[in-house]
Amino acid sequence: MREALSGLTVRGRAFVAAGITAIVCAVLLGQDALTRVGVLVLALPLVTAYVLGRSRYRLALVRTLSPQIVAAGQPARLNLTLTNEGKTPSGALLLEDQVPYVLGTRPRFVLDGIGQGWRRHASYQVRSDVRGKFEIGPMSVRVSDPFGLVELGRAFHTTVSLTVTPRTVPLPQIPLGGAWTGSGDNRPRAFATGSAEDVTVREYRRGDELRRVHWRSSAKMGELMVRREEQPWQSRATLFLDNRLRAHRGQGIASSLEAAVSAAASIAVHLSQRGFMVRFVTAAGEDPNNAWHYRDADLNTAPLLEALAVVQPIQQPRIDTGWLAEASQGGLIVAVVGGLEDHDLPVLRRMHHHAAASLAMALDVDAWTGTVRHTSGGATSTLAQQGWRAVRLSPRDRLETVWQELGRTARSIPRDELRGEVVSR
Repeated sequence: MREALSGLTVRGRAFVAAGITAIVCAVLLGQDALTRVGVLVLALPLVTAYVLGRSRYRLALVRTLSPQIVAAGQPARLNLTLTNEGKTPSGALLLEDQVPYVLGTRPRFVLDGIGQGWRRHASYQVRSDVRGKFEIGPMSVRVSDPFGLVELGRAFHTTVSLTVTPRTVPLPQIPLGGAWTGSGDNRPRAFATGSAEDVTVREYRRGDELRRVHWRSSAKMGELMVRREEQPWQSRATLFLDNRLRAHRGQGIASSLEAAVSAAASIAVHLSQRGFMVRFVTAAGEDPNNAWHYRDADLNTAPLLEALAVVQPIQQPRIDTGWLAEASQGGLIVAVVGGLEDHDLPVLRRMHHHAAASLAMALDVDAWTGTVRHTSGGATSTLAQQGWRAVRLSPRDRLETVWQELGRTARSIPRDELRGEVVSR
């Protein structure tokens, strides 16, 4: 009852005030008829609050978000299905969903009362120009009586996630260079010899032919192991994004970091379409949940784009190099960097040393603040001194044009290939 009284609307409180006033005036003036009117006006909101407070509503909500992953600037639609699973018919319903500010204003709906087993549908659209992962919900419901005297609040606890990925642009084909296990322009090929059997075995499964048993691996593992069917080598590429706060300028969606994330997303999609197995690394190192992303038959780049959608600037001053231990196999490294400092040079040399080919896109971070540049090369010349093939990206440059320019600076580096390892001649 206390909750119901606290849910009195302005109209309900006005009725209560009018009823009390009428009763007081009737007592002072000795008007019995006015007393009856006052009691009726006062009782109406109180009885309504009591009945509404004692009612047991069982409302069920089903959310459907389509699609759950969208690019920045693209809309998504949320469909709502509200069902009354109780026996008590509801009055008018006011629905209000909790939506992050970047997705738009909070949607509100007014639905007529629904009886037992009835359903009501509603939908609204959300759109964000900012990448990220956003929680939509929970939904709050306010149930009112037919007279509009009392409103009771209810809330659902379920939410749904919307992932907004960075904007991408299609990039032209360029020679990437490098050697196998990261080959640039070669295509995946099947094993030609039996020397790869040691790394292409799996556990024995019921129905496998005994002639495929690999006895040497079985003796080593202590259980039957069989040879896999011949599988293609997969080109490997490491995509490095420098997300240190000190390496970028600007704020919000107009910052150099957002431009770097968008460039990295476009490169990730391009490499996946070229047949590369892509590993995404930031200045904080490699996230185990976002290690190597395989190219499948459907060109599913969603895991890479989801990882890029949640990239945040970090405060650490130096680039983590723990992931370089796995880069000893060679392959292609594509780096998207901002401003560089002297202590970054050894890291850049190590990255170049571990790669069969190293390409970089250096953002002209001073241009994001309007600062006049006093040097002609900046980060681009620093990368070139470390052996990288690098180009500069400024706010007014088109990404596809800069990528094509990077292709003109890149050249193949001779490498010998030995069981998937790259060594210098």
